[in-house]
Amino acid sequence: MSTEKPRGVLLDVDGTLVDTTYLHTVSWWEALRQANQPVPMALIHRSVGMGSDKLLDHLLGPERDRSADGRLRDAHDCLYAEYWERLTPLPRATDLLRTLAARGLRVVLATSAAEHEVGALRRALAADDVIDEVTSSADADRSKPAPDILVAALEQSGLESSRVVFVGDSVWDVAAAGKLDIPCVGLTCGGTSRGELAGAGAVAVYDDPAALLDALEDSPIAKLT
Repeated sequence: MSTEKPRGVLLDVDGTLVDTTYLHTVSWWEALRQANQPVPMALIHRSVGMGSDKLLDHLLGPERDRSADGRLRDAHDCLYAEYWERLTPLPRATDLLRTLAARGLRVVLATSAAEHEVGALRRALAADDVIDEVTSSADADRSKPAPDILVAALEQSGLESSRVVFVGDSVWDVAAAGKLDIPCVGLTCGGTSRGELAGAGAVAVYDDPAALLDALEDSPIAKLT
């Protein structure tokens, strides 16, 4: 029996595998507008990837009255849910997952999406047969850029931080991975630039899942196999 420790790839989902970053941006923009707390979309987009608690702190200030936070989250969730049946994978995202699995790597969706959103994301990807584990926001006490969701992904999949690569699309993803010394591959398809991702510490940056798949043999992921 082989005693070699398993290897795997942790992947963010929103903005990395499924094209949702701007849907979240619009949903937060409308939720805030309805609450008479308008925030420019550009600022909201820059915050997507954080948990909702940190996002609202970032947009509205940490000293604000938090009594309305629950209503803001509920409004965002209701608005975002209108898109669930139309969620679309980013280019060749499903092919990437299947290729990683075919290489003997554990495929772990390290998402901090709410539990009620995870099902819609999984349906969009249509790759449950090759996905080993999936996290949700319920698995983390603290949201990104804290590394809690990655810790949960490692624990649930039986992987070690020294034997994984994380794929994400935001500077918050890169920051979370860095706290665990996990190499992070950045994708610009969530709307964050190559320079920003690299500047945050991403070990390599690609346009989208298709570009990563095309360059897989020369990517940091190839070092796992």
